[in-house]
Amino acid sequence: MDTTLNRDAKATASPPQARGPLDGICVIDLTRVLAGPFCTTLLWELGAEIIKIERPGLGDDTRAFPPFLNGESVYFASINRGKRSIALDLKQKADRAIFETLLAKADVLVENFKPETMASLGYGYSVLSQRFPSLIYASISGFGHTGPYKDLPAYDLIVQALGGMISINGPEGGPGVRLGISLADLAAGTFATTAINAALYERRASGKGRFIDIAMFDVQTMMLESALVRQFATGESQEPSGSRHPVITPFDVFQASDGPIAIACANDHLFGELCQALQRPDLALSSRFANVFERFTNHKILKTELTSLLKAKTVREWLLILNEKGVPCAPIHNMADVIKDPQLKARNMFVSVKDPQMGQLYMAGNAMKISGYPDDPSRPPAPNLDEGRSSILKEFGS
Repeated sequence: MDTTLNRDAKATASPPQARGPLDGICVIDLTRVLAGPFCTTLLWELGAEIIKIERPGLGDDTRAFPPFLNGESVYFASINRGKRSIALDLKQKADRAIFETLLAKADVLVENFKPETMASLGYGYSVLSQRFPSLIYASISGFGHTGPYKDLPAYDLIVQALGGMISINGPEGGPGVRLGISLADLAAGTFATTAINAALYERRASGKGRFIDIAMFDVQTMMLESALVRQFATGESQEPSGSRHPVITPFDVFQASDGPIAIACANDHLFGELCQALQRPDLALSSRFANVFERFTNHKILKTELTSLLKAKTVREWLLILNEKGVPCAPIHNMADVIKDPQLKARNMFVSVKDPQMGQLYMAGNAMKISGYPDDPSRPPAPNLDEGRSSILKEFGS
């Protein structure tokens, strides 16, 4: 029997290509502001369907965050694209019934309330795990569900302050400063995404859900890198060092004749290549700079030497010379430079969104490139508040 026609017919009737490996996974998203919505946006980029539950009349806090276009928040749009919105008041009986209908068909619940908030509503994990044993429940909070800080409120600034991040960033010799991005929020959302995917993988065999407890404070601690290592090993408390790496030298921003240039030499070979490019091979042979430890000990002397040499040419000239030698280097781009970067454009890291209220928007694309799945140059818009109500109720049979 010739099965070619049958195979062709099946191929013709096949469903549209999945957006990502989480195709078919339904996520109920009770999050707001940044850490939680960033997590669920990553899950959307991996193919999951995200149903965003918002407060009636108000919605996510970030709907009121600038910048605005035609009265709508571009900030909100950037971290909620592709999601569907339904407004529910979980203190109201009718809305609770809808929420429970959604949970019955969902794979994952993500929330970023203070600990005990969901339990006070009757939706803590101990309750939901009995009713929906395969549900993966992820909670993102400032300090987690255990410990003496668990009930304290927290935003990224608070976590960066308490967790030491502010104390190690800023101009050398100056006061500590907050990082220019909300690292604690973004990292917590990323860690939550990782844990959710691990729990989904385990569930394939066990059929059981898990409770995932992600604390911004914990996540930032894991990201303290050498500052924490050195504190434990030597008792040395790292202080702000500007753009300079606290251990590796030269790994810093230097001044060329017309502006700053970043140069990173993380080993002896690269330092030797830098010295060759600067036409000062003797520097690599000096006992003061012979290895990573010596360069670190004498980093101030070395920076003075390198700066005097680098001021002889422009940033562009040095980029050509150093790239030829394989020395990692870069100009200092501002945001206007970043959005024009040809590498990022080639990697589809800026995608377009056609928003019905705001028109054409551009935002960051998906950094997770996975073979076999499309990396579309556009994204669906973020939803208006409660926009998906009718379709969600119809789909979930509520």
